[in-house]
Amino acid sequence: MASSVSSFSEFKEGWKIVLASTLGIGLGLSPVPFYTLGMLAPELSKEFGWGFGEIMTGLTISTLVVLFFSPIVGNLADRFGVRKVILCSVVMFSFSFALFAFGNGSLMMFYITWGIMAALGAGTLPITWTRGVNLWFERKKGLALGLSLIGTGLFGAMIKPVAAWMIVEFGWRMTYLAIAAMPLIVAFPIAFFCFYESPKTKSIAKKQQLDHEPVKDFPGLTMAEVFRDSKFWILCIAILPISFAVGGPIPNMENLLATKGFDTFEIASIVPLIGISVLFGRLIGGWLIDHFWAPGVAFILLSLPAAACWVLGTVELNMVIAMISVFMIGFAAGVEYDLLAFLIARYFGMKSYSTIYGFVYGAFALGAGIGPMTFGIIFDKTKSYDSIMIFSMTVMLIGATLLLLLGKYRDFSQPQGK
Repeated sequence: MASSVSSFSEFKEGWKIVLASTLGIGLGLSPVPFYTLGMLAPELSKEFGWGFGEIMTGLTISTLVVLFFSPIVGNLADRFGVRKVILCSVVMFSFSFALFAFGNGSLMMFYITWGIMAALGAGTLPITWTRGVNLWFERKKGLALGLSLIGTGLFGAMIKPVAAWMIVEFGWRMTYLAIAAMPLIVAFPIAFFCFYESPKTKSIAKKQQLDHEPVKDFPGLTMAEVFRDSKFWILCIAILPISFAVGGPIPNMENLLATKGFDTFEIASIVPLIGISVLFGRLIGGWLIDHFWAPGVAFILLSLPAAACWVLGTVELNMVIAMISVFMIGFAAGVEYDLLAFLIARYFGMKSYSTIYGFVYGAFALGAGIGPMTFGIIFDKTKSYDSIMIFSMTVMLIGATLLLLLGKYRDFSQPQGK
């Protein structure tokens, strides 16, 4: 009963943080370019004559920039608090995404825009938002993270049909501008009024104010300890193939289904399931990791989407099979983010949380970034996605198995031996 009361108290105090995080993450750098590119890529290809591989390379460039900037942003959040980082980055991301609307056919400028957007928008990644959520919640950490991260699923379910409608009615340039305005109009004001530091952070900041020291007095490992810890490297290595296998098909899904004989109406009916299934992945995954060992949960939940990859690459599809397979891949995308945030907090603590997340997210982003480009290149060469889907099944299972090596959680209420 005491546990229930404590859990209720956590949400009574922290619901505003969850709400701001849901909207901020959902309208941030991680989902917005990723979920919209599949709808906009055919328009760019028709307008400028670019191949799908060339267009999807934008995600890879974004990934490379994120690899460099995410640890920097994480360190800034750890040292000076996340609120300032978030508010500045939301504004800069919104304006930089709008630059795509002014494309003139130069592939180089297209790639430069991806780099600018990734650099300026890195502060909207879960690196920052989940630090605030982790500090507000303890008993229901997994569920709170899942609720915070459902923004990607909500956006994914909403934006594809909306973007398709806007492209038809107003053209791809106005579609870019309308989507770019969403973070500024929705996420920024909610974050400004609702996202604030936890009481513990405020207490530490007040205590250190006279010495002008950064906020850092939290339990957990230092970065020097993290880099010597095998669990950190296991997590980085495991998440790379998982993110490749999940991130590669999603922006290519419309084209993949077209190669399987589905028409435009059928594709428009199937693809929104990605966003809906991400919601289920967030909530179910968040609840499960609160109650069971997270690496074991991840192994089970990621094995099902691996089977979906095999189905999409080998089986003659009908509407039902396609919908189930697409749902499972979206479900895996839903599990990933809150799993990462939860594992980092449980195995490494909060002392250097955002910096650690920045490095792990770099590995995640590398897989998610090269995945769409690789899928696009394979399609350009073979006019099929079958071989790359079988490869994705294999590497997803490898990554899920590696997570089992993480072992038991650390107890940061006790002194750490290493």
